[in-house]
Amino acid sequence: MSDAFFTLHHGLPRQGPGSDATTRRLLASAGPLPPRPRILDLGCGPGRSALLLAAETGGHVTAVDLHQPFLDELTAEAERRRLSDRVETVHRSMGDLPYQDGSFHLVWAESSAYSIGFDNALRQWRRLIAPGGALCVTECEWSTGTPSPEARAFWDEHYALRTGEQNIAAARDAGYEVVAVHPLPDSDWFDEYYDPLAARVAAADTTDPDMAAAVDATRAEIALRERHGADYRYTGYVLRPARDRDTPTPRPSRTPER
Repeated sequence: MSDAFFTLHHGLPRQGPGSDATTRRLLASAGPLPPRPRILDLGCGPGRSALLLAAETGGHVTAVDLHQPFLDELTAEAERRRLSDRVETVHRSMGDLPYQDGSFHLVWAESSAYSIGFDNALRQWRRLIAPGGALCVTECEWSTGTPSPEARAFWDEHYALRTGEQNIAAARDAGYEVVAVHPLPDSDWFDEYYDPLAARVAAADTTDPDMAAAVDATRAEIALRERHGADYRYTGYVLRPARDRDTPTPRPSRTPER
Protein backbone atom coordinates (compact mmCIF):
# COMPACT_ATOMS: atom_id res chain seq x y z
CA MET A 1 0.00 0.00 0.00
CA SER A 2 2.99 2.34 0.44
CA ASP A 3 3.34 2.63 -3.35
CA ALA A 4 -0.28 3.79 -3.50
CA PHE A 5 0.36 6.37 -0.77
CA PHE A 6 3.37 7.72 -2.68
CA THR A 7 1.23 7.90 -5.82
CA LEU A 8 -1.37 9.95 -3.94
CA HIS A 9 1.30 12.35 -2.71
CA HIS A 10 3.37 12.87 -5.85
CA GLY A 11 3.16 16.42 -7.13
CA LEU A 12 1.48 17.78 -4.00
CA PRO A 13 2.90 21.00 -2.52
CA ARG A 14 3.66 19.25 0.80
CA GLN A 15 3.90 15.78 2.28
CA GLY A 16 2.75 16.85 5.75
CA PRO A 17 1.42 19.85 7.67
CA GLY A 18 3.46 23.02 7.23
CA SER A 19 3.74 26.21 5.20
CA ASP A 20 6.32 28.64 3.86
CA ALA A 21 5.26 31.03 6.62
CA THR A 22 6.04 28.40 9.27
CA THR A 23 9.38 27.60 7.63
CA ARG A 24 10.31 31.30 7.68
CA ARG A 25 9.19 31.65 11.30
CA LEU A 26 11.35 28.74 12.41
CA LEU A 27 14.27 30.04 10.36
CA ALA A 28 14.00 33.47 11.98
CA SER A 29 13.95 31.87 15.44
CA ALA A 30 17.10 29.89 14.68
CA GLY A 31 19.08 33.09 14.99
CA PRO A 32 21.70 34.66 12.71
CA LEU A 33 23.50 32.30 10.34
CA PRO A 34 26.83 32.69 8.52
CA PRO A 35 26.66 34.32 5.07
CA ARG A 36 26.69 30.93 3.29
CA PRO A 37 25.45 28.42 5.87
CA ARG A 38 25.62 24.66 5.47
CA ILE A 39 22.11 23.25 5.92
CA LEU A 40 20.95 19.64 6.19
CA ASP A 41 17.27 18.99 5.35
CA LEU A 42 16.28 15.50 6.55
CA GLY A 43 13.25 13.76 5.09
CA CYS A 44 13.06 16.58 2.57
CA GLY A 45 10.38 15.04 0.31
CA PRO A 46 10.06 17.05 -2.92
CA GLY A 47 11.93 19.91 -1.25
CA ARG A 48 9.54 22.75 -0.47
CA SER A 49 11.56 23.72 2.62
CA ALA A 50 14.93 22.94 1.03
CA LEU A 51 14.27 25.33 -1.84
CA LEU A 52 13.11 28.11 0.48
CA LEU A 53 16.11 27.67 2.76
CA ALA A 54 18.53 27.75 -0.16
CA ALA A 55 16.93 30.88 -1.64
CA GLU A 56 16.60 32.86 1.57
CA THR A 57 19.86 32.01 3.34
CA GLY A 58 22.21 31.95 0.34
CA GLY A 59 23.56 28.71 1.77
CA HIS A 60 24.10 25.18 0.53
CA VAL A 61 21.34 22.67 1.34
CA THR A 62 21.98 18.94 1.50
CA ALA A 63 18.54 17.38 1.06
CA VAL A 64 18.16 13.78 2.23
CA ASP A 65 15.27 11.41 1.51
CA LEU A 66 14.72 7.69 0.94
CA HIS A 67 12.22 8.15 -1.91
CA GLN A 68 14.13 8.86 -5.11
CA PRO A 69 11.12 10.21 -7.07
CA PHE A 70 10.77 13.01 -4.50
CA LEU A 71 14.46 13.84 -4.93
CA ASP A 72 13.97 13.90 -8.71
CA GLU A 73 11.14 16.42 -8.26
CA LEU A 74 13.41 18.55 -6.08
CA THR A 75 16.26 18.42 -8.59
CA ALA A 76 13.97 19.53 -11.43
CA GLU A 77 12.48 22.37 -9.38
CA ALA A 78 15.92 23.53 -8.23
CA GLU A 79 16.99 23.72 -11.86
CA ARG A 80 13.85 25.67 -12.76
CA ARG A 81 14.54 28.17 -9.97
CA ARG A 82 18.26 28.36 -10.81
CA LEU A 83 19.21 26.94 -7.41
CA SER A 84 21.01 23.81 -8.61
CA ASP A 85 24.33 25.06 -7.31
CA ARG A 86 22.84 25.45 -3.80
CA VAL A 87 20.83 22.22 -3.47
CA GLU A 88 22.35 18.74 -3.35
CA THR A 89 20.09 15.69 -3.13
CA VAL A 90 21.14 12.53 -1.28
CA HIS A 91 19.25 9.23 -1.45
CA ARG A 92 19.78 7.93 2.07
CA SER A 93 18.08 7.15 5.36
CA MET A 94 18.01 10.04 7.84
CA GLY A 95 18.94 7.47 10.48
CA ASP A 96 22.19 6.52 8.72
CA LEU A 97 24.14 9.68 7.99
CA PRO A 98 27.84 9.72 7.01
CA TYR A 99 28.61 13.35 7.84
CA GLN A 100 31.30 14.43 10.27
CA ASP A 101 30.54 16.04 13.59
CA GLY A 102 29.78 19.76 13.33
CA SER A 103 29.17 19.64 9.56
CA PHE A 104 26.08 21.85 9.45
CA HIS A 105 25.05 25.24 10.80
CA LEU A 106 21.39 24.25 10.57
CA VAL A 107 19.76 20.82 10.68
CA TRP A 108 16.16 20.86 9.45
CA ALA A 109 13.36 18.26 9.70
CA GLU A 110 9.75 19.23 8.99
CA SER A 111 7.18 16.44 9.47
CA SER A 112 9.86 13.76 9.21
CA ALA A 113 11.56 13.00 12.55
CA TYR A 114 8.74 10.61 13.47
CA SER A 115 10.02 8.11 10.90
CA ILE A 116 12.98 7.25 13.15
CA GLY A 117 11.41 8.45 16.41
CA PHE A 118 11.72 11.89 17.97
CA ASP A 119 14.11 10.87 20.75
CA ASN A 120 16.31 8.87 18.39
CA ALA A 121 16.43 11.77 15.93
CA LEU A 122 17.47 14.23 18.63
CA ARG A 123 20.28 11.95 19.81
CA GLN A 124 21.61 11.10 16.35
CA TRP A 125 21.48 14.59 14.87
CA ARG A 126 22.97 16.59 17.73
CA ARG A 127 26.56 15.75 16.79
CA LEU A 128 26.05 17.15 13.27
CA ILE A 129 25.38 20.70 14.46
CA ALA A 130 28.28 23.15 14.24
CA PRO A 131 29.04 25.39 17.25
CA GLY A 132 26.38 28.09 17.44
CA GLY A 133 24.11 26.13 15.10
CA ALA A 134 20.58 24.86 15.63
CA LEU A 135 18.13 22.07 14.93
CA CYS A 136 14.65 22.96 13.64
CA VAL A 137 12.18 20.08 13.85
CA THR A 138 8.40 19.73 13.79
CA GLU A 139 6.65 17.00 15.74
CA CYS A 140 3.04 15.90 16.14
CA GLU A 141 1.93 15.94 19.78
CA TRP A 142 -1.10 16.02 22.04
CA SER A 143 -2.47 19.50 22.69
CA THR A 144 -4.58 18.23 25.60
CA GLY A 145 -4.05 15.82 28.45
CA THR A 146 -7.43 14.21 27.76
CA PRO A 147 -7.70 13.44 24.03
CA SER A 148 -10.83 11.78 22.69
CA PRO A 149 -10.83 7.95 22.61
CA GLU A 150 -11.02 8.07 18.80
CA ALA A 151 -7.94 10.29 18.49
CA ARG A 152 -6.09 8.24 21.11
CA ALA A 153 -6.85 4.97 19.30
CA PHE A 154 -5.74 6.35 15.93
CA TRP A 155 -2.43 7.74 17.13
CA ASP A 156 -1.64 4.80 19.42
CA GLU A 157 -1.89 2.59 16.33
CA HIS A 158 0.22 4.80 14.05
CA TYR A 159 2.63 6.82 16.20
CA ALA A 160 2.44 7.25 19.95
CA LEU A 161 2.11 10.97 20.68
CA ARG A 162 3.34 12.85 23.73
CA THR A 163 2.47 16.26 25.10
CA GLY A 164 4.50 19.36 24.36
CA GLU A 165 5.82 19.32 27.91
CA GLN A 166 7.08 15.78 27.41
CA ASN A 167 8.76 16.66 24.12
CA ILE A 168 10.46 19.69 25.67
CA ALA A 169 11.72 17.48 28.49
CA ALA A 170 12.97 14.94 25.93
CA ALA A 171 14.86 17.68 24.07
CA ARG A 172 16.54 18.85 27.26
CA ASP A 173 17.40 15.28 28.24
CA ALA A 174 19.02 14.86 24.80
CA GLY A 175 21.30 17.84 25.50
CA TYR A 176 19.49 20.76 23.90
CA GLU A 177 18.39 24.20 24.96
CA VAL A 178 14.87 24.99 23.74
CA VAL A 179 15.16 28.27 21.87
CA ALA A 180 11.61 28.56 20.51
CA VAL A 181 8.33 26.64 20.37
CA HIS A 182 5.87 27.37 17.53
CA PRO A 183 2.56 25.45 17.32
CA LEU A 184 1.51 25.24 13.66
CA PRO A 185 -1.80 26.94 12.74
CA ASP A 186 -4.71 24.84 11.49
CA SER A 187 -4.24 26.32 8.02
CA ASP A 188 -0.93 24.42 7.83
CA TRP A 189 -2.96 21.20 8.00
CA PHE A 190 -5.78 21.98 5.58
CA ASP A 191 -4.80 24.78 3.18
CA GLU A 192 -1.30 23.44 2.63
CA TYR A 193 -1.74 19.67 2.99
CA TYR A 194 -5.16 18.07 3.48
CA ASP A 195 -7.12 20.11 0.93
CA PRO A 196 -4.75 19.29 -1.98
CA LEU A 197 -4.54 15.69 -0.76
CA ALA A 198 -8.35 15.39 -0.59
CA ALA A 199 -8.61 16.58 -4.19
CA ARG A 200 -6.10 13.90 -5.21
CA VAL A 201 -8.07 11.27 -3.28
CA ALA A 202 -11.32 12.28 -5.00
CA ALA A 203 -9.71 11.67 -8.41
CA ALA A 204 -7.97 8.39 -7.51
CA ASP A 205 -8.70 5.12 -9.32
CA THR A 206 -9.99 2.87 -6.55
CA THR A 207 -10.37 -0.20 -8.76
CA ASP A 208 -6.85 -1.08 -7.62
CA PRO A 209 -7.16 -2.67 -4.14
CA ASP A 210 -4.01 -1.00 -2.79
CA MET A 211 -5.15 2.41 -3.97
CA ALA A 212 -8.62 1.81 -2.52
CA ALA A 213 -7.05 0.99 0.87
CA ALA A 214 -4.81 4.07 0.69
CA VAL A 215 -7.79 6.27 -0.16
CA ASP A 216 -9.84 4.88 2.74
CA ALA A 217 -6.96 5.40 5.18
CA THR A 218 -6.38 8.96 3.97
CA ARG A 219 -10.06 9.85 4.23
CA ALA A 220 -10.15 8.45 7.77
CA GLU A 221 -7.12 10.55 8.75
CA ILE A 222 -8.64 13.74 7.34
CA ALA A 223 -11.99 13.02 9.00
CA LEU A 224 -10.25 12.51 12.33
CA ARG A 225 -8.62 15.91 12.03
CA GLU A 226 -11.95 17.52 11.19
CA ARG A 227 -13.64 15.96 14.24
CA HIS A 228 -10.84 15.97 16.81
CA GLY A 229 -8.28 18.47 15.57
CA ALA A 230 -8.26 20.27 18.90
CA ASP A 231 -6.74 17.17 20.52
CA TYR A 232 -3.43 17.19 18.65
CA ARG A 233 -1.16 19.56 16.76
CA TYR A 234 2.15 19.85 14.99
CA THR A 235 4.68 21.98 16.85
CA GLY A 236 7.92 23.46 15.58
CA TYR A 237 10.92 23.35 17.91
CA VAL A 238 14.11 25.35 17.53
CA LEU A 239 16.81 23.63 19.56
CA ARG A 240 20.44 24.46 20.23
CA PRO A 241 22.96 22.01 21.70
CA ALA A 242 23.65 22.91 25.32
CA ARG A 243 27.26 23.25 26.40
CA ASP A 244 28.66 19.90 27.46
CA ARG A 245 28.82 19.85 31.24
CA ASP A 246 32.19 18.12 31.05
CA THR A 247 33.68 20.87 28.90
CA PRO A 248 35.40 23.58 31.00
CA THR A 249 34.44 27.18 30.38
CA PRO A 250 37.25 28.76 28.34
CA ARG A 251 39.26 31.48 30.10
CA PRO A 252 39.52 34.89 28.48
CA SER A 253 42.61 35.42 26.37
CA ARG A 254 45.29 37.65 27.83
CA THR A 255 45.63 39.52 24.55
CA PRO A 256 42.52 40.63 22.70
CA GLU A 257 42.04 38.95 19.32
CA ARG A 258 42.68 41.17 16.33
